[in-house]
Amino acid sequence: MNTEAVQIMEDNLSRVWNERDPDARLKAIEKIYTSDANLYHVGDQVTGLETINTSVTATLKNLPPDFIFAKLKPVIINNSIGRLIWGAGPVGQPPVATGMDIALFENGKIKSLYVFLD
Repeated sequence: MNTEAVQIMEDNLSRVWNERDPDARLKAIEKIYTSDANLYHVGDQVTGLETINTSVTATLKNLPPDFIFAKLKPVIINNSIGRLIWGAGPVGQPPVATGMDIALFENGKIKSLYVFLD
């Protein structure tokens, strides 16, 4: 599970949070999250795949188009919980914001994702 969970968290960053196309993002969300998954991030809490997609879309609309999320440290998995530390900023530049994702896994998918902004 550790290698798979690490890959899921990295895919979540690249295929969900860095995907600007909502249709492509939803397909990734369907593979990465449980159908009744929860997303908790700054000022927002949503449940379900469509609402997670809508929430990510709203977040990305508030960021400049050249901003990306990048993993800053290796993912750590502790049983069914994972942590990924990320930075956000213009491509090829140091991050202007940092934070972390804490994921709770269930049956090989993300059941709950908690996003912390530093």
